[in-house]
Amino acid sequence: MAKAKSTTRRTAPARLADAAPASTADRLLGDLRSLIEAARDQTAKAVNSALVGLYWHIGKRIREDVLHDRRAEYGDAIVSTLSRRLTAEYGRGFSEPSLRHMIRFAEVFPDEAIVSALRRDLSWTHFKEILYLDDPLKRDFYAEMCRIERWSTRTLRHKIGHLLFERTALSKKPDELIAQDLAALRDEDRMTPDLVFRDPYFLDFLGLTQPYAEKDVEQAILRELEAFILELGTDFAFVARQKRISVDSEDYYLDLLFYHRRLRRLVAVELKLDRFQAADKGQMELYLRWLERYDARPGEEPPIGLILCAERSEKQVELLQLDKSGIRVAQYLTELPPRELLEKKLRDSIRLAREHLAAERREPTPDPEPKTPPPPAAAAKARNSRRSKKPRDA
Repeated sequence: MAKAKSTTRRTAPARLADAAPASTADRLLGDLRSLIEAARDQTAKAVNSALVGLYWHIGKRIREDVLHDRRAEYGDAIVSTLSRRLTAEYGRGFSEPSLRHMIRFAEVFPDEAIVSALRRDLSWTHFKEILYLDDPLKRDFYAEMCRIERWSTRTLRHKIGHLLFERTALSKKPDELIAQDLAALRDEDRMTPDLVFRDPYFLDFLGLTQPYAEKDVEQAILRELEAFILELGTDFAFVARQKRISVDSEDYYLDLLFYHRRLRRLVAVELKLDRFQAADKGQMELYLRWLERYDARPGEEPPIGLILCAERSEKQVELLQLDKSGIRVAQYLTELPPRELLEKKLRDSIRLAREHLAAERREPTPDPEPKTPPPPAAAAKARNSRRSKKPRDA
């Protein structure tokens, strides 16, 4: 019996000793995996950046040396010849369509400094999604938003297909103001509310079918919160549902409260099943002022409000000048209309908004009303009155 006990005492420390190296090995293995994955990621980014730079220089050189002031037939023949020879020497990646993409790349992104800044975050597949957009401001918008929000190629394709640019408040501004906002985003990483908010919002992923109540929309949003935030924008963070706001012993409840990290401000969201009403402005203003006084943190910008309604009243929104109150109104769609109909609606909305802004700019400032000179008799009487009030010399 004594011998058996002695054996037990010797084997227990041995088991502990075996466990210690295993634990150390597991921990070390996890650390090494992290190092390897980080190195692979850095290598992939470096390779991608080098390829994008190479493709831009190839496109620029072909445009300058071959296509400049030459006939189209001549250019086609040269590009075809270059493609055959490069493919024979370097393999895939230099087909004729690929060279055409590179030429287009240098054409629509002529500034090498901008390309150098973007290629750290955008891959060649990102650029190919953007190259053939018809509007240079639209191209800049998607490139900068892709950089700032770290979109995958799939997400970028989805955003373009769902007309994100046309739905932003930015698209309704004059071209020179759009360019200013995009320059601020590119040079300073400064995002404005016009880049963040959009109209309409697509909430088809909620799976709602008529009829439904406001609480149904709210519950569906919370159920699909990740998809809802992706529709809002990646910098939104969920804060609260049915936020209680107490004023003069009365309780009000804000539907949803978010925080936008780049804007550095709270975003109050109210859901409306019906058409936007003027009274909705007063309700939202009360919420925003309460949040600014009691909930905002030092250093944050004033809260901003988003009223999501089933139908937007353009004339009421215009007359109420909601932007000056920090309030945005947008329609939400639980079922997507045909793309052609949606594109037409958005184009009309952009055109009307720009025409309205242009009219405001052209409207002259009224001159102050000229003073009507007094009649001669009244003027003489006034002069005599002033003389009579002068002190007499001693």
